[in-house]
Amino acid sequence: MHILVVHNRYNSAQPSGENTVVDQETALLRAAGHRVEVFERRSDDIAALSLLAKAAVPLLVPWNPAVRKELAARLRAERPDVVHVHNVFPLLSPAVIAACADAGVPAVATLHNYTQVCPPGTLQRDGRPCTECVGGSPLPAVRHGCYRGSRLATVPLAVSLSANRRRWWSGVERFLCISAAQRDVLVRSGMPSERLAVKHNFVPEPDARRVGEGEHLLYLGRLAEAKGVRLLMAAWDEIAASGGVGVPLVIAGAGPLEREVTDWAAGRPDVRYVGLYDPAECRKAVARSVAVVAPSTWLEAFGLVVVEAMAAGVPAVAAGHGAFVELVDDGVTGLLHRPGDAASLASCIRRVAAEQGRNREMGQAARRRYEQGFSPAVGLERLVDEYRTAIAGRSGGGDSPPPLGDGNTGSRRGTRASRGDGDST
Repeated sequence: MHILVVHNRYNSAQPSGENTVVDQETALLRAAGHRVEVFERRSDDIAALSLLAKAAVPLLVPWNPAVRKELAARLRAERPDVVHVHNVFPLLSPAVIAACADAGVPAVATLHNYTQVCPPGTLQRDGRPCTECVGGSPLPAVRHGCYRGSRLATVPLAVSLSANRRRWWSGVERFLCISAAQRDVLVRSGMPSERLAVKHNFVPEPDARRVGEGEHLLYLGRLAEAKGVRLLMAAWDEIAASGGVGVPLVIAGAGPLEREVTDWAAGRPDVRYVGLYDPAECRKAVARSVAVVAPSTWLEAFGLVVVEAMAAGVPAVAAGHGAFVELVDDGVTGLLHRPGDAASLASCIRRVAAEQGRNREMGQAARRRYEQGFSPAVGLERLVDEYRTAIAGRSGGGDSPPPLGDGNTGSRRGTRASRGDGDST
């Protein structure tokens, strides 16, 4: 196949699971012999814009006509079989869907979080789950300033959600949910179930697996409230007060709570804050872990770090909601704690560190789960199947690529694509 991947890359100063997924899928497809091209923008480039151009960025979030023109011209010239859309915020906009319609090329969109029904994409406000905008108007998000705590910053996202919902529905053949939990939320919000398929993210075979018992507990991810960092610090303080678990906690990542984490970890022998690891360092840290801790307080749409732990034969301690419930078989491949409950998280950490024999069994079961559901071979098969379904749908039931032309969106129905996990600017 000839595939064009469309993606607005997130800021490189912060870890982005979505950037990782896009890069890994692109490499996987190319290794299998498919021709993959990329149409992208980078949020890093915003810093180099003039003051006037920076001021104009929010105005282009709902619609960027220059992107529509540029992408449509490229599609007509290159004639790909399918376009795979990931993140369009803030520099691409939903104009990419119109460009696909202009050129008559079928579009597939991966939904990396919940921005189809929630402007910031987190289904969370003030550290608690929130569904006030789901299935209705996004005005509550503006009123509460849900994106970055700012009403002004939330407005472009709310406008885009309202103005472009039908465009996404009519312009995209297949929407790929990254978990059944995410799909359930979207179906309950009123989105058409026939367009929403579940395609879990895959994880490449790691170059290191756990040998022995492990030497630390590991938090690997963005240092943000929604990721449960404060909850983890509270749970670890409780553990430390009762004598610890015999291994340190390693925290790797960057984000808005970095200063708070740095101050909390300073001078403590039981905690190491190591900053932002590169991918190779991440894999090594996972393989040396007693367990990976994922205490998110928001409803994670997937949970890449949990699957990375599975691949290395390491169990996870994760919050018992969102996608974690389908990723972690409680007591078999890891442990689930009560969401938002520091005492429950502390109890699970104690268990996973103290029961070494059980820990080994959970790690082995986690590895088997990875091989069955999240390996590159499984990921490739499911991805190509979805492309073929999208192509067949646009071409009226055949299996050949659709012809290119002036095309329009017609009356097809679907749902809206999303931004990725974490801030993009």
